[in-house]
Amino acid sequence: MELQQGPSAGGFSCGLQLGAGVDRLNSTRYRRARRLGEDAVRITVKKSFVIAAALLAACAQSVSAPGGESPKGGAADAGQAASPNIYAPSGPYRLDTNHANLTFAVNHLGLSNYVVRVMKFDATMNLDAINPSQSTITFKADPATLVTGYRGDYRATHKGASFRSWDEALARDAKFLNAGRFSEAAFQSTSVEVTGPGKALVTGDLTLLGQTLPATFDVTWIGSTAKHPMTQAGAFGLSAVGVIRRSAFGMTHLLGTEGRPDIVGDDVTISFSGEFLAGAPAR
Repeated sequence: MELQQGPSAGGFSCGLQLGAGVDRLNSTRYRRARRLGEDAVRITVKKSFVIAAALLAACAQSVSAPGGESPKGGAADAGQAASPNIYAPSGPYRLDTNHANLTFAVNHLGLSNYVVRVMKFDATMNLDAINPSQSTITFKADPATLVTGYRGDYRATHKGASFRSWDEALARDAKFLNAGRFSEAAFQSTSVEVTGPGKALVTGDLTLLGQTLPATFDVTWIGSTAKHPMTQAGAFGLSAVGVIRRSAFGMTHLLGTEGRPDIVGDDVTISFSGEFLAGAPAR
């Protein structure tokens, strides 16, 4: 029996030339066993295979890297393997606002999730394609540009209202987004944690109603290309979702008080999806 060992991509490779060795061992044992009886034959053959099994086990152990570390491509490289395949080159990117959407949703009376769309927003991202955790993103939105899809007669159902529509009231009323005073909502990332293939947690500073607080978004990498068919430059797309509490920013109107349920919930789910283009002009 002969054990062979030599270098390979995984660190070691093993080859066992078992056949001839086992045959020679069994032949010698068998001739001796003829004088001892059939029981001795069975015992001897069993021993030969025990020896072979032990050598196979030793070979398998040698595949592990020295020091008990996992071989390349194993658990030791899990962080690197978690990064998505990014074909877009590193560098600055700007949001393609023609292929993007931004919404937020709040619970209404415990019955449904009321979704509002923001129409005017922009973003820039500095992409590190080699180490995505070093990427940064800046996001800005105009809270005066809301579309709720409210189809009723707002003034008829809100006597004495100083706004022409529910969209305008939600955007400009001091009890809500107060866009006349706070004309911009913004997010600036401070860290990116890659959590799995195409997945990351992006944490940063969210500014709303004049308050700046930390917020975290679950980001999903959708895809990328080194050459966009229209711009001939790099491009990628992603989506993000995060939950904030509006009361933390000072918006408490229509929250439940004294044991009464919320008319409009405290949790606000912010959702974004869009494409980013390299070399897009500033707006």
